[in-house]
Amino acid sequence: MNFKEGVIIPIDKPYGITSFKALAHVRYLCSQAQGGRVKIGHAGTLDPLATGILILATGKMTKQIENLQTHTKEYVATMQLGATTPSYDMEHEENEKFPTEHITRELIEEKLQHFVGDIEQIPPTYSAVKVNGQRAFDYRRRGDDVVLKPKKIRIDEIEIISFDNEKMQLTVRVVCGKGTYIRALARDLGRTLNSGAYLVALRRTQVGEIKVEQCVNYDHFQEWLNQQNIEK
Repeated sequence: MNFKEGVIIPIDKPYGITSFKALAHVRYLCSQAQGGRVKIGHAGTLDPLATGILILATGKMTKQIENLQTHTKEYVATMQLGATTPSYDMEHEENEKFPTEHITRELIEEKLQHFVGDIEQIPPTYSAVKVNGQRAFDYRRRGDDVVLKPKKIRIDEIEIISFDNEKMQLTVRVVCGKGTYIRALARDLGRTLNSGAYLVALRRTQVGEIKVEQCVNYDHFQEWLNQQNIEK
């Protein structure tokens, strides 16, 4: 294995760290193992509060990142119905409550089908989408308003895994294309239900043919490295 020549390393990113921090940690360990600085990039950011597949590419394989980003992705998402947060995840506390008495599994099934296919989606304002050269979340964190334009996305499948009508928590499996925000899907589903919704858990379980079970455990990355035959 030669990290400078190029290796694709899918890791299972844990909860609570940024994709950049995960990448920096892996780059440090790979550089130490290789005996020199290793170039490394990732194909598709995961939010800090999300877990699952983060595909890293080293050396010459970084040229494949753009292609890797186009691969179909699968997520398992748990949504809290009846409330929203400014970021539509648990980074912020709930800021609005909505009625839920009318929400049934059948109604959710019906509304979810509206999102399957080629659709337009407005990214969350707490996102890295660039507006006039600045990221949208930088505007929001300064207290400024920002308006984002809809983007064309593709959702191939949405399947209900479970629905707890007492806690009003919904878990779904989503298969989608590049640029899909699951937080925005939660936001939009909440609205179509005449209520609100935000993410309480998100896990990326597949990218292309790579499944999360095949990924290197981030917390045990050094042990994985120790088992590799690394050329120097």
